[in-house]
Amino acid sequence: MSATRLLVLGVVRMHGKAHGYQVRRELLSWAADKWGNVQPGSIYHALKKMTAEGLLEQVEDIEAGGGPDRTAYRLTDDGETEFLVQLGRALSSDDATGYSLSAAVTFMPSLPRAQVLALLKQQLANMEAHAKSTHYAREHATDLGKPAHVSELYRLWSVHAEANVTWMKDLIGRLEAGEYVMAGEGEAEFGSPPK
Repeated sequence: MSATRLLVLGVVRMHGKAHGYQVRRELLSWAADKWGNVQPGSIYHALKKMTAEGLLEQVEDIEAGGGPDRTAYRLTDDGETEFLVQLGRALSSDDATGYSLSAAVTFMPSLPRAQVLALLKQQLANMEAHAKSTHYAREHATDLGKPAHVSELYRLWSVHAEANVTWMKDLIGRLEAGEYVMAGEGEAEFGSPPK
């Protein structure tokens, strides 16, 4: 799964319609090039590819005014479905890079609270299993035939894995306590297309 794909769909959805430069500017303002590995060229490629797949459609950009012609895009019904499916997968699936989960957290208010909690609890189980395996590797590095100093690499991974578990438990607790406006809760949630 591509974090870029999810982020591009989410930004276009959020704006209702958007051109490539607008999507790029939005994602760079979030520093998504750092935490999501989103490169400017990949944004334009994703827009063209998802248009060819029928997930986006080109629309006239009346707001371009006297500036350069820009192709604007909006989600199709299939694009909306793809966005929601990709978002759900990214919230629950094991992702070694963390890019997809980071992208998903950005748009998690687009789903109902109960659904997000169920998906994040699945993610937590993945994180706990990863933390357990990295802890085992750290404790048994030499037993596994690794040089003693390699245990420092396992220690680094273990600390990261434990921090991920702590963060996820805290996030779940905040959501259970009602923090953030989620889909269907009356107010416009972050990432909703304008009406």
